[in-house]
Amino acid sequence: MLDRSKKLKIAIIAPPWLSTYPGCYYGIENVVHNLSTSLYEMGHEVILFTVGGSTTKATKRYWYHKEDQYQHIHRPWYEVLPVMSAHILHALNVIREIGDVDIIHDHNSFLGPAMMALACKDLPPILSTLHEPFTNEKLILEGLPDNRMLFKELKATNRLYFNGISKSQLSTVPRNLKKHMVKYVYNGVNLDDFIYQEQKEDYFLSVGSIKPDKGQATAAKLCHELGVKLKIAGTIGDITNNRQLSEELKHPSLVALNNPYFPYFRDKIMPHLVPDQIEYIGAVFGPPKKTLFANAKAFLAPIQWEEPFGIAIIDALASGTPVVGYKRGAFPEIIEHGKNGFLADTEAQFKRYMGMVDQIDPTECRRIVEKKFSAPIMAQSYVKRYREVISLAQATELRMGRYSLSLGRVSRPLVAR
Repeated sequence: MLDRSKKLKIAIIAPPWLSTYPGCYYGIENVVHNLSTSLYEMGHEVILFTVGGSTTKATKRYWYHKEDQYQHIHRPWYEVLPVMSAHILHALNVIREIGDVDIIHDHNSFLGPAMMALACKDLPPILSTLHEPFTNEKLILEGLPDNRMLFKELKATNRLYFNGISKSQLSTVPRNLKKHMVKYVYNGVNLDDFIYQEQKEDYFLSVGSIKPDKGQATAAKLCHELGVKLKIAGTIGDITNNRQLSEELKHPSLVALNNPYFPYFRDKIMPHLVPDQIEYIGAVFGPPKKTLFANAKAFLAPIQWEEPFGIAIIDALASGTPVVGYKRGAFPEIIEHGKNGFLADTEAQFKRYMGMVDQIDPTECRRIVEKKFSAPIMAQSYVKRYREVISLAQATELRMGRYSLSLGRVSRPLVAR
């Protein structure tokens, strides 16, 4: 029987692209930082696999790559895979050497579980968090490969389990994967990372990677039509600031030409930019990012896909800033219409709700983050999922008669000599 009061020894494998640190700007890295820190402060033993430069609280930090590997993320697959696979294999080798890890928590969607499915016979139970949506027929018609094919091949894996990050995301789980799923866990933020402010300035805000899915072009278009201010912040692929953008616009490099988000910005967003009104301000980090969120009258999120979560809108709400978004993906699980923002079905509705954001009480925005989306709540939920996965793996392997169990850990296979 698993002792549910026992502190766990947890190996967390972050992606190899960016370092993790307090106030981390990036999506998955921010989640990993907040989770590792909260678990560590709860008294669990946390072994974090990340990249050099990470300062997240953990019992022990390991890395294969001494520096961030983000500069490789948009390269051809045969150049990207060695970066990811070396990172993951290094983590698994260290976990084997440690020998008494209770559970692995992987955040490398697709490649992580694919590699662990082949190696999991001599590994602890594994929970893989899916940060991306499952493809559907609509996305496949738009040219995306069917990522469900991978999960069809994981059906015989008995120590590998998955969770999602919203109820909406898991509504499209492939049927054969359902027996490997545990309940979703909402992403959580550290409320101390944000400036809560009730007095707002007169501008709308959009923060996030510049790409069609996020809908920044719609936000720019509507603000242009209404004659209101908008600040757009985020990376355009590898482009992070206006100086770099200006150079690429004058003399596009091969990197820019191969960047799928550069044409989107140039053709769909730039025509709506107006000096001192609708501006692209580059990527923002640290205190400037906090101030941007705190001062904005509202965050605009006219998403063009089924967003599985949306960490940027949690950042806005934690700052007391309401959100106007489309009623898609996980947004209805986060935005309480008329309380902390508005959910639109159409562009006309979205435009109308932009004129109503002054009706939202900033305290209501902050309240829902404290109640559902804080880092401690996320960590507590994951501890429940960890214990569930350990129990499921033990029960399955007991039925198979392949493993002996001791103190809640699964030992090496017993082999007759």
